[in-house]
Amino acid sequence: MVEQVLFILMLTIGVGFFVRSIGKIRRNIFLGRPLQINDRKPERWKTMARVALGQSKMVVRPVAGFFHILIYVGFVLINIEVLEIVLDGITGSHRLFAVYLGGFYAIAIGFFEILAVLVMLACIVFLARRISGSPPRLSSSQLKGWANTDALLILGIELVLMTALLLMNAAEGAMPGAEVAPFLVSSLISPLFSGVSAETLHWIERLAWWFHAAGILGFLNYLPFSKHFHIVLAFPNVWYSNLEPKGKFANHQAVKREVELMMNPEAEVQAAPAESELPVKFGAKDVQDLSWKQLLDAYSCTECGRCSSECPAHQTGKLLSPRKIMMDTRDRLEEVGRNIDAHGKEYSDGKSLLGDFITEEELWACTTCNACTQACPVNIDPLSIIMDLRRELVLEQSKAPGSLTAMFNNVENNAAPWPFSPSDRGNWRQTSH
Repeated sequence: MVEQVLFILMLTIGVGFFVRSIGKIRRNIFLGRPLQINDRKPERWKTMARVALGQSKMVVRPVAGFFHILIYVGFVLINIEVLEIVLDGITGSHRLFAVYLGGFYAIAIGFFEILAVLVMLACIVFLARRISGSPPRLSSSQLKGWANTDALLILGIELVLMTALLLMNAAEGAMPGAEVAPFLVSSLISPLFSGVSAETLHWIERLAWWFHAAGILGFLNYLPFSKHFHIVLAFPNVWYSNLEPKGKFANHQAVKREVELMMNPEAEVQAAPAESELPVKFGAKDVQDLSWKQLLDAYSCTECGRCSSECPAHQTGKLLSPRKIMMDTRDRLEEVGRNIDAHGKEYSDGKSLLGDFITEEELWACTTCNACTQACPVNIDPLSIIMDLRRELVLEQSKAPGSLTAMFNNVENNAAPWPFSPSDRGNWRQTSH
């Protein structure tokens, strides 16, 4: 009974803190502009099944994709055993599922143990890649400090949790008259406990059980502060991903009307919009100006760097890195959230995403090729953030590179990007004799 009470207390506190963290992240995401995304639902479900569940974009790079799938499948299926641990802790039972599964129970646990070993193998491979700095996208200066520590820490936690799981099973399997048959992998470890008393084995099994249970709750509460929160957000983020053809940009209707009138003053254009329909501002200067989906993208970023490794601007040494765009957006959003917690929603720290986190040089280096959005394993769209920040520069601050300003002037004066009068456009057809 004492163990039950302690476990239920630990579970309540752990889940309570996790729900609180989720609430803050949800609050932060919905600081963004409202956006309706509920169209083409069958296509969205198929996309989520293919990209998030099926890991279709991960396996584009086979080695990393293979080991990531090991961790992904292991994480999902081993949680069935975690469910049993939770139910055992609440009810005070032991191996609750063994009662209902009979002989199949040992087969299932043996399968989970194989997965645990494969997860440990994948973690070791990924740790080696991180430490060795290969591939280069994992040793970028963007990942110095907490970003790299976070990646190493989460892999280490997974290794420790899998070790505790196997140790728990091995200690129980070594007990005289064990209630369940020895399991596939842990039975190979049990001989290490030969000569150990039954009482000591019981304490080892109990300590490993409690360590694993507490570790799972600790891991759960660590996720909201880690890039590995994509474990939770990958599925909804892919479901809400942009299904339009890449390269299609949204128009502001008010601006579109003006351009249509400029291009053809005699054309009939829809009536001017009501004042309530006009945009409050163009583009985005800070995270609150972005849509909630763009902020969801920022929280879903895995920091894998595939977007930056495919970016032609980044490859040629320019300052732009799509991964940094997403990391900066999340960092700024977290900062805004902390300000709200400390000072209230109306507080302003005088900082903004544009300028304090992301520079103009980064934005204008983008070629809008969409290579980053194509490469992202969870359908994040860094380009949409880049374009909204550009709109802020051009339409709100009247700031653009000289070459673009010249083109804008030509379009305004000549209805074309070139510095020629519309009446002279056909001159190229004239031939001299």
